[in-house]
Formats: sequence, C-alpha cells, structure tokens
Amino acid sequence: MLRLDRPLVVFDIESTGTTPRKDRIIELAAVKLMPDGTEISKCWLMNPGVKIPPETTKIHGITDEIVKDCPTFADKADEIFAFFEGCDLSGFNADRFDIPCLEEEFARVGKNFAPSSRRHVDVQRIYHRMEPRDLSAAVRFYLGRDHTGAHGAEADARATLEVLKAQMEKYPELPQTVREMDEYLVPHDPLNADRYGMLRWKDGELTINFGKKKGESLRKLMLNEPNYLRWIVKGDFDTEVKAIVRDLMENGRLPPRP
Repeated sequence: MLRLDRPLVVFDIESTGTTPRKDRIIELAAVKLMPDGTEISKCWLMNPGVKIPPETTKIHGITDEIVKDCPTFADKADEIFAFFEGCDLSGFNADRFDIPCLEEEFARVGKNFAPSSRRHVDVQRIYHRMEPRDLSAAVRFYLGRDHTGAHGAEADARATLEVLKAQMEKYPELPQTVREMDEYLVPHDPLNADRYGMLRWKDGELTINFGKKKGESLRKLMLNEPNYLRWIVKGDFDTEVKAIVRDLMENGRLPPRP
C-alpha cells in the first residue's frame, strides 16, 4: 500500500447525472485510510433537492422515494467537510467527476474544498498508465503477439478485425449481431435526439442536455439566445448535433418526436 504522511480518503459518489458542475450528490461513501493503517468508513445518503432522472436511477437504483426523508448536502456539509479536512483524495475517475462534484456541492454552501491544495491518487489514471488501451495493447492481449506495422492504416485495420474475432471467441456472452452489439456498447435512449444524448426530448421539447444550458428548449434558445446555438454550430460538437441545430436555425425544423 502507499506510504502515507497524512490521511487518504478514498471515496465514490452517486449523483443525479454525469455533469459534475451541475448535478447533485445523492450518495457519498468514503474510507479514510490513516498513516498508521487504520480505516474509518462513512456513508451519507442525501436528498439532492431535485428530481432523480429515471435513467440515473437505472444505474444506481436510488429513487426519489428512497431519499425523500434524507438530509440534504447542506445539512451534512459540516460533517462531510470535517471528515475530509487535512486529507488527500483518491477515487476511480475522481479527478474528472467525484472531486469536482464534491467541490461544487461545498461551494453551494459557502465552503472552499480546495482540491488543488490536496494530493490526488486517481486509480483510473494508474490503471490507464500501467495497462495501455491502444490497438497494440489489444493485439498483445487478445492475439498474443506484437502489432507489427502499427499506425499503418492497412495493418491497423487488419489487426482490428483479428482482435474483434478474438473477442467474439473469448467472450461468448457478447451479443452476436451488429444491431445487438451496437445497443450493448452504446445503449440507445429513445428520448435522445443524437447518439450520445447531447440533445434530449423533455416534456415534448427538444432540449440541451449538457453544460450551463442543460434542460433549456432549443426553440426558446433560438428566440432568446440565438448566439448560443450559433456557438454550437461553429463549435467542436458532433456532426449530428450541429446538423440538428443548423436545421432548426435555417429551416425551423426539428427531428420527429419519439
């Protein structure tokens, strides 16, 4: 185990969504590892103060009914802040999600969590550093050989096909048709207007499903903040997303409702 000169809190968050600067914490579990090797565990179940989306409940199983009588984050902020005080931080994908999510919750109640003053050990970063996830690594893992000709298009395409065949043999539980495999790898939500759910139908309106405008109607944005939609069209967004927004702005059309 790592040698510690101050406590290390390993924690995980379940939340109302996947946007750490906007979504709210529902459950926070933490294990504080002390320099002498002792461990202190805490778990908080909280009412996020907003509706928990059904698609999020499908992931962690926590419903509005379960948390209706639970304290809010504000109720527990002092206790949680004290638990983390003077500690370094660890989690899986914590740098991109759990830490900013917790930082934002503390900011809402006027507390400075100051993650930059703490040392971070993101277990996912260790995993990706020690076990590369590129094509050459896949060839070694599934085919038991080095990938000669790496980064040549023909060699890479052939190696990718060989890896796919090997995966189908190694994991017989995988879907056996392209349609089923597509759904398995990127589950389709009928309320999403694009493959990755950047635009989403809500209460009969096509809405933004990311960033500071999350939940806002595209039609209302076109009337009140057209520059925001122009920013999407000109920005680094998926072609499908830009095409939907452009069609609305130029032709007044939206995709068919689900």
